[in-house]
Amino acid sequence: MIPGGTIDPAQAQQRILRALVASQILSGAGLAAGVTVGALLAQDMLGGTSLAGLPSALFTAGSALAAVVVGRISQSRGRRPGLTAGYLTGALGSAGVITAAVLDLPALLFLSLFVYGAGTATNLQARYAGADLATPDHRARAVSRVLVATTLGGVAAPNLAAPMASLAERVGVPGLAGPFLLSGTAYALAALVLAVRLRPDPLLTARALAAADAGTVTVPTGDGEDPAGRRPPGVVLGALVMILTQLVMVAVMTMTPVHMHDHGHGTAAAGLVIALHIAAMYLPSPLTGRLADRWGRLRVAGASGVTLLAAGVLAAVAPGDSVALLALALILLGLGWNFGLISGTAIITDAVPLATRAKTQGLVDVSIAIAGTTGGLASGLVVAATGYPVLALAGGILSLAILPAIAVSATADRARDKRVA
Repeated sequence: MIPGGTIDPAQAQQRILRALVASQILSGAGLAAGVTVGALLAQDMLGGTSLAGLPSALFTAGSALAAVVVGRISQSRGRRPGLTAGYLTGALGSAGVITAAVLDLPALLFLSLFVYGAGTATNLQARYAGADLATPDHRARAVSRVLVATTLGGVAAPNLAAPMASLAERVGVPGLAGPFLLSGTAYALAALVLAVRLRPDPLLTARALAAADAGTVTVPTGDGEDPAGRRPPGVVLGALVMILTQLVMVAVMTMTPVHMHDHGHGTAAAGLVIALHIAAMYLPSPLTGRLADRWGRLRVAGASGVTLLAAGVLAAVAPGDSVALLALALILLGLGWNFGLISGTAIITDAVPLATRAKTQGLVDVSIAIAGTTGGLASGLVVAATGYPVLALAGGILSLAILPAIAVSATADRARDKRVA
């Protein structure tokens, strides 16, 4: 505590990050479990590949709605009730998926996958909570600490797909629905951790400190300069970076297990590839955050486009029977997404005032979720019509659109600085 009985932001930030890390480990398991088998479950229930991308589209569409709700709850009541409600909703969706599989009800499956998407949205919204009390030159690193915690659960869950399938079959649940037993439990536990341990509430604390210390530099307000001393890029650029990386990542990731299944690989092999992909999505976060804080958000955002292109090209040319090359392609895919998400999140947080931060962040995440929905839904149709290599290559090429957007933003910033000078 600091003199006068007010909250010490540094101490509060450490407590907040510990609670967020614990919840992210659990929610990472919940997120990865559904990603691993969602497309295969739909393919099994519908008997075809053309709609195999629909589960990903549905839970990313559900995450779009949840992003709005979680953002608005956080804006009015704080991060703790917003994130807790989101994870509980994800747990409810997991229970619905299991029920649909047992009763063989595709309509219920699709509805439940939509509800399950709340867990995905909440997992992403938690990164913003890590940055609420961070100073401008440490925001990307704070975001990265929250994201990297997802790695533990995210890597473990796909490798538990086969054991969870066996457990499910022993209790009368179809094997492909087994991982949703894990996801429901993990999301419920993540909600419990936040409800009990996310104290003080980061967003409400940041507001209180800003009101008490107006005119000082102790508390971030969301409108500081970037590490290089330049005016921060705008919300549009940050949103565009995250939208493109999400669209490409979801499209290629969704159809990779199906592509592997069609070439004779089992659930264990697909689970390993997805586990490595998720590890690459989150494990490099500390390094990415440091790079974004030290060398600038725009450079890291540009690296995301180049890395996603490499991932798409490799996935397109890799033989279907080569687990190693597909795994490498998915690792690059996850790394490119990581670059884009952390740099884009830092850009958004730099640009948005504290008073409207949670609401704006929620709306940005809606756009990200819609991009994921588009990628997931289109991926099955593209693969059915042209094949997996075309999907992967098209995604890689699309990701290069990040580069001209960065160039335009940088040019506009230089022109504005000259006018100000």
